[in-house]
Amino acid sequence: MLAGKPGSRSQIYYVTPRNISPWSSKATSISQVCGLRAQVHRIERGRAILVNFVEPFEGHDIPFKDILYDRMTETITTSQPDPREMFAEGQPFPLEVIDLSAGSSPIEVLKAYNKQRGLALDQLEMEYLVQAYTQLGRAPYDIELFMFAQVNSEHCRHKQFNANWTIDGMGMGRSLFEMIRNTHKQNPDFTVSAYSDNAAVLQGETASFWAPDYSTGSWRQTKEKVHFLVKVETHNHPTAISPFPGAATGSGGEIRDEGAVGRGSKPKAGLCGFWVSDLLIPGHEQPWEIDIGKPAHYASSLDIMLEAPIGSARFNNEFGRPCLTGCFRTLLADTDTATDGPEMRGYHKPIMIAGGVGTVRPQHAIKDGRNVKDGAHVIVLGGPAMLIGLGGGAASSSAAGEGSVELDFDSVQRGNPEMERRAQMVIDTCVALGDANPIAFIHDVGAGGLSNALPELVKDAGYGGRFELRQIESADSSMSPLQIWCCEAQERYVMIVNQDNLNRFINIASEYSYLR
Repeated sequence: MLAGKPGSRSQIYYVTPRNISPWSSKATSISQVCGLRAQVHRIERGRAILVNFVEPFEGHDIPFKDILYDRMTETITTSQPDPREMFAEGQPFPLEVIDLSAGSSPIEVLKAYNKQRGLALDQLEMEYLVQAYTQLGRAPYDIELFMFAQVNSEHCRHKQFNANWTIDGMGMGRSLFEMIRNTHKQNPDFTVSAYSDNAAVLQGETASFWAPDYSTGSWRQTKEKVHFLVKVETHNHPTAISPFPGAATGSGGEIRDEGAVGRGSKPKAGLCGFWVSDLLIPGHEQPWEIDIGKPAHYASSLDIMLEAPIGSARFNNEFGRPCLTGCFRTLLADTDTATDGPEMRGYHKPIMIAGGVGTVRPQHAIKDGRNVKDGAHVIVLGGPAMLIGLGGGAASSSAAGEGSVELDFDSVQRGNPEMERRAQMVIDTCVALGDANPIAFIHDVGAGGLSNALPELVKDAGYGGRFELRQIESADSSMSPLQIWCCEAQERYVMIVNQDNLNRFINIASEYSYLR
């Protein structure tokens, strides 16, 4: 197909994925299951959109192009895409060394790198890093700085919530997190675990436990006590950039949390909620609403409420878990203090919550390092590493508008609920084995990617670990060590399997073709 000539009344726009799309993963998998594994390495699709104009149109850029494509996950152009570029596989990018002596001072070099890569490091953290590498007598690697930024971000570490507070010269008795935990401290009844795993566990009652029988391949019902899981978390930054996939991956991450409690658990039902600024519905503006604009690369409150709830519900539905309830509110207010002038407070950077309930068998409800033996294997279960979701933890910890457009797009993930469902089926089969469950320890992969999940996994188990980056399956051969280690490619879990259970686990995972 040819693009329209300048000044004509029509123009063809070509829309292609920015990265490997979830559709590509599914279509490729289907083709290979159908016996085309030797012939098909990867399938991808694009769209050619013919736009007819009322008047002759000059140029290529159009003001309404955002309705033609998803700016987070797709690219748009007037020239035909080159399949060789879409499917090209380059050489791996090398490790990068950041020379702290290459500027006026080490701290200034680190400040520039911090801004360039959107690491969201504060002054004290940068001073600590300069001191640490000075003592080591070497320059830092990019992978080290990036990992430090993700695992020490507010999103992952909750530094502000765990900090001591002094207000008007008076020290506060508790941190914010201690205030939250105080309810449980005062009344811990009927709680199995709280604030120590991927979701809280509440005492359950006798119920029917349905699960696949590994030995017969059929489903089996047993009467036993079943504990409940409860979880709510936020996914604000991605929803602000591109509401549908942002909210979808928010729900996907919460679902993985519910599946990674103890030694394996089961998500059951979900919820979603949204806090945004004034909607400003065209033709239905309300007297109290205020229009103060927004960052250009942020979605409007109205677009968020039109797209994000559907993204959340769709991921839930495609995974196989209903999204049964939710909430939303709007707020944009002038909090004029009469001293510093007008101050607007609202939710231009929205709050998106994803939550739900699930179940866990009592014998699997608690993580216990004593279940892990020396020499155990670390497994990454789910999809391959992809060049998506870089710096999500740091981006989520930045104030609205602090980062660049490019960094914001880089930090947002893509969702593939079908892949996550198949990984959950592996967990379900392992859990159905009861005391013979081969999973000794499990975590989901979220903010910070493997750079956060794998160290957390081995640390919580009471061990150290050795990781070979090039053994991690990657969908892009050109990915650098930083990109493999820190990308937040979705639908992944990390787990520890002891040597004597490895063959059984491999057999189970092979049934679903998602062992990485």
